[in-house]
Order: sequence, then C-alpha cells, then structure tokens
Amino acid sequence: MAAYRDLLRTPGVARIIAAQLTARFPNGMTSLAILLHVEQTTGSYGAAGLVLAAASIGQAVAGPVTSRWMGVWGMRRVLTLTTAVCATAILVLALAPMPLFGSMFFGLVAGLSTPPVQSAVRTIYPKIVNSRQLTPLFSLDASLQEIIWILAPVLITIVATQAGTVVGLLLIVAFLVGGGAWFILSPEVGRVRIPRSRRAFGKVLAKPVVLLATVTGFLLIGACAAVEAGVVATFGHGGLDAGIVLAIFSLGSLAGGLSFGHIPIGRWAMARRLTVVAVGLTATVFLLASFWGLSASLFLAGIGIAPALAVMFAMTSASVKFSETAEAYGWIGTGQLIGAAAGSAAAGFLIDGVGPVGAYWAAAAFAIVGALVAIACVRGFPDLRGRDASPIPDTEPVPTIT
Repeated sequence: MAAYRDLLRTPGVARIIAAQLTARFPNGMTSLAILLHVEQTTGSYGAAGLVLAAASIGQAVAGPVTSRWMGVWGMRRVLTLTTAVCATAILVLALAPMPLFGSMFFGLVAGLSTPPVQSAVRTIYPKIVNSRQLTPLFSLDASLQEIIWILAPVLITIVATQAGTVVGLLLIVAFLVGGGAWFILSPEVGRVRIPRSRRAFGKVLAKPVVLLATVTGFLLIGACAAVEAGVVATFGHGGLDAGIVLAIFSLGSLAGGLSFGHIPIGRWAMARRLTVVAVGLTATVFLLASFWGLSASLFLAGIGIAPALAVMFAMTSASVKFSETAEAYGWIGTGQLIGAAAGSAAAGFLIDGVGPVGAYWAAAAFAIVGALVAIACVRGFPDLRGRDASPIPDTEPVPTIT
C-alpha cells in the first residue's frame, strides 16, 4: 500500500483520478437508465433492447475514432464536443416523446458521442508519474473503476424507481456535464498534447501487443457480462441478493488490484491472472445453489480482473508510440464492449435453454479461452520487469546543416 500512498502524494494524481472517475460515472448508469426509461414509455423490453443495442453499437464504433481525434484537435476540444453532444442526446431521450425509431437514433448518437475519457486519462498517466510508478498507477486505476460498477447501478436504480426514469436520465446528464467539466478543466489535460499519428487509422491493431490486449479484453469482459446475466437469472429482480453478489464480485476485483498491482509484470502475468478468473468462474457452476458459495467463487474470480486489466493497460503503454496510445486504448475499449455484448447474448440464449447454470458455463468458457490465449501467446506479451512502461517517444528526422 506504500506504493499507492506515494502515488496519491504525487502532484495532480489524486485530482485526475477523482475527476476521471466522476466523468466516467455515467458509464455505469446509462445502459440501465435507458433500458428502464424506454421499457416504461413503450411497455416493451424488446423496444428497450433495440435502443440499448443502438447505443452500444455507437460506443463500439466511436471508441477508436474519437480517441484518435484527440491527436488531431486536442483532448479538450474533442472531450468538450463529445460531452456536449452526448448530454444533449440523453436530454432529448429523457424529455421528448418520440417513436421507437427516434429513440434508437438518439441512443445511437449518445453512443457515438460517448466522451473518450478512459483513453485520454490513460494517455495522460505516463506524463504525470515516473516510470517506477506507472504500473501501480494503472493497477490503481483499474481497481478504483470498480467503484463505478458497484455504486452507479444501485444509484440509478433507486433514482429511477423512486423519482422516475426521466429524473434518472437527467442525473446522468448532470454527471456528464459536471464530471466532464472537472476532467476537461484539470491542468493535466491542458498540459499533455498528443502528437498527430502518422500511421493510417487502424494500423495500431497490427501490433501484436495491442491485438492481444483487445482479444483478452474481449474475453475477460465477455465472461463478466455472462456472470452478471447469470446472477440476475439466479436471484431475480425482486430482492437484494443479486446486487449483493455482484457487489462482492466487484469487491474481489478491487481487492485484487490493490493487493497485487505493485507486482512487476512479466510475460506470464496475464496468463496467471486470467487463470485465477477462470478457476473462480468454473467453481460457480458447482456452487450456484448456495448464496455464500457463489459469492466466494465470484470473489475469487474478481481477484484476477483488475490485475489483468492493469496488464493490458501497461503492456499497451510500453509497446506503442505516444501518438498511438489513445487510439490503441480506443480499440481495446471497443473489444471490451463487443465482449460485453457477446457475453450477455450467449448467457441469454443458454439461460433460456438450460437455466441460470448456462450463463455460468458461458462465463467459465470465456475465461478459460482467455487464459489459454494468454498461455499460447505468452511470447507476445512484453516483459516489463525492471523496464519503463512509458510509451515509445515519437521521433522524426531532424534536418541538419553540413
């Protein structure tokens, strides 16, 4: 924990972490709020699913694009524009009665304009700490983001059910504008300039490390999404049990990140951490009949999640040029969004076919494949032990007089 205390004493670190968590807080509320609002206004979960799918597609498409824009127009301009458009789209969804097509359109716009805060802050991190602190900072970031997934769904559910779904969407707009302004106006955002990338859009995916981070992120988040569907199917919507079990899952990730984030990252780090996730999720298949057994197995699985995400962020940072980091993180985010959709879909089909246990089978399968990919491709992971995890500097020919 001493490493984290030193980190938080570094000028600007605590502020930028708090600002980006606040700006990203709507990420844990928007999907659920849109689902509840559209279902309430149309009376159809199918319609709500279509609007939510449009928003998710928009997010997946926009991630690498808006992240790359930050190297062209600057972080503040892109973040300000996307925040304004996203807040406006959600505001229209909340206040303007419209047919299903209109809701899908504004859901798509909200997804396309999701502010690339995550890509921005992970591009900033190497510029505000020294190389020794960077890996623990990525781990702390991955751990603290669990706060979003613990608190945000609970908050939006309470607000939407007690005060109404319109108030819930307005609360999201308030977080978008307030948290976004705090992050955008942070001095670190103004000081760090991302150079314009000279490579074609998408070329960064050709780097094995970025591709591995995208694939393993797809599989890891797919497993998590399948678990969430399974827990809801196991306990239903009526009580607190599902929320408590999912909170324990997130607390396991928080504990794992804080406990193991300072450990140096070698080639086998991803394989070990995904194996922990796979073992925990496999155990859920045999323990789902018991509330405490399921909670214990998910806590174990959670221990590997934040440390695995930290490996993805650190190895990406150390393997690409600074001008390409934002786009690389955008692609990783897109992979995770697609993984969430695939995990939810697979779990849904299996729940309908064989019951809640099917969702845990799906989760275990995603995690096991992730661990096997990490083992099979171990030579593709960089060894960061004793190595600077900062991005590769951008260089260009300098004319000289001879």
